[in-house]
Amino acid sequence: MKNILVPIDFSDASKDALAVASTWSAPWKAKLWLVHVAAPDPDFVGFRTGPMYVREHRADVLRQEHADLQQMAQELKDRGLDAEALMIQGPTTETLLAEVDKLDIDLVVMGSHGRGGLYKAFVGSVSEQMLQESEVPVLIVPDKNKKR
Repeated sequence: MKNILVPIDFSDASKDALAVASTWSAPWKAKLWLVHVAAPDPDFVGFRTGPMYVREHRADVLRQEHADLQQMAQELKDRGLDAEALMIQGPTTETLLAEVDKLDIDLVVMGSHGRGGLYKAFVGSVSEQMLQESEVPVLIVPDKNKKR
């Protein structure tokens, strides 16, 4: 095992998945790829250009997400792990699957938010889509904070 991809959405679930992935990567000396898929800018998906303050706010959010992602990777490096952070815009599942191929990923470790059936019916579940469509193993780390 050489490459482990961890999708990061900055939730507790993705932080739990990162903890599991970092534990698994150490014995194999596998590289951890932290990938955050940012939502596409509205300008790129057919909406008209909005007011400047909306665009500036979106740019600020993207800059902060990028900084947070880089900080997560640096903390792993400080612990002696091989880690790289990537932030990519696009549709979540399709973008993750493309990165799995591009980076020659051996394992995907991702968190599950544990949302119910109604949410999944309307919005879907990235973890379920990854399980169905990925050609490499996908380890789902359950949300340890979910009320049972």
